[in-house]
Amino acid sequence: MLQQHADCTFVVDKAAAAELTRNKSPWLTGDIDWTPTMIKKAVVNMALKAAKPVLSLTDNDYNEYGLGDLLVEKGDAYEINLQVYYMLRDTITGWPGGKPNAVIPAHPERSVPYPKKVIIFSPHPDDDIISMGGTFQRLHDQGHDVHVGYQTSGNIAVTDEFVTRFLDFAVGFEEIAGIDTNKSSKILANAKKYLSQKKTNQEDSDEIRAIKGLIRRCEARATCRYVGIKDHNIHFLNLPFYETGTIEKKPMSEEDVKITVELLHKIKPHQVFAAGDLADPHGTHKVCLDIVIESLKEIRKEGDDWLKDCWLWLYKGAWQEWNIEEIEMAIPMSPDQVLQKRYGIFIHQSQKDMVPFQGSDTREFWQRAEERNEHTANFYAQLGLTHYAAMEAFVRWHY
Repeated sequence: MLQQHADCTFVVDKAAAAELTRNKSPWLTGDIDWTPTMIKKAVVNMALKAAKPVLSLTDNDYNEYGLGDLLVEKGDAYEINLQVYYMLRDTITGWPGGKPNAVIPAHPERSVPYPKKVIIFSPHPDDDIISMGGTFQRLHDQGHDVHVGYQTSGNIAVTDEFVTRFLDFAVGFEEIAGIDTNKSSKILANAKKYLSQKKTNQEDSDEIRAIKGLIRRCEARATCRYVGIKDHNIHFLNLPFYETGTIEKKPMSEEDVKITVELLHKIKPHQVFAAGDLADPHGTHKVCLDIVIESLKEIRKEGDDWLKDCWLWLYKGAWQEWNIEEIEMAIPMSPDQVLQKRYGIFIHQSQKDMVPFQGSDTREFWQRAEERNEHTANFYAQLGLTHYAAMEAFVRWHY
């Protein structure tokens, strides 16, 4: 009804407008500029709707799905199909850091320098393994200098039961080691008393939040060791915006940017991976991405030469995946690599079974990750490319 009103303006953001025809299928709403990106989007969309591989699309398909103008402008279906097929094929690589000693013009990453300095920014202490665990492992195995920057403590996502469990372990360990347990026993007793009286949605004490943060740091370190990352390449930033003790976080601050800039200056990476998953129910991923981008902009103002050779790749997390036509780098995974990633996610025991804030999806994170990676691989197969067990997808951000 409102669309027919004579004077009505709709104000929506990009995500809210994603399913509108003018955004999802703009070729159906009028004349458009047929850029390579738009051609890829249109043909992929058509192939999936028609349930055909790209190379099997015909002139009749183009006319039936509203792409007759594309045929007129670019020629017959055969040539367009090849162009799109090659664009899809060239996103697939087993070398996320670039293939050394190889000249591949259409490869999504540079072959030099090799090895690269890489930093993976992980908003929470498990996003690295959940979102890009296969790529994480591949980068390490292929000899790159991989660092991980854990942006927040993730302490509110630890259940109270884990606090008493680990404190109980600490007391028992001191007994075994012959250490005086008076202090740890007192901390355990105080924690039990506090948690037994804790009301729903009540903030944790500073001490309990610190313990929850420690639990997640230990899990993150264990994951990095599982992948093969050295301890000195693990960085816990504990960005201040997160430390409110509640789901509601503070806005990005100068201090958050300063901490991130210092880490980037220290490493001087050739590759940065960051979370572009803005569907995180906390909103933490959005703030973390804003901090990374703002930090890179600050460094660019300083005129540092190393930034000219630094590429930013965005991954998505437990809630979403990139649309197939957006993907610029797809890392295939074998069944064994899928299992290896699953076991890495299992290390985060505090995030298994019952997670306090996981949104409307009740599946565990490993289940979501595997299904998402499998779906991406299936989309590529449906479009006529090699059928892998799973794929992790990335989009390059030009800052």
